[in-house]
Amino acid sequence: MTHAAFIIPAYAVTVGGLLAILLQSWVSMRRAEAAAEKLKAERRR
Repeated sequence: MTHAAFIIPAYAVTVGGLLAILLQSWVSMRRAEAAAEKLKAERRR
């Protein structure tokens, strides 16, 4: 049995985890930007 049977799934899990972290970070950033814009709008009033 070759090592590829273990290496390929390991890469798949790693890439999947990376994509999940990137998505979570992007969503968090968008929420923070929206909150900052809301605060700026309230301060202008």
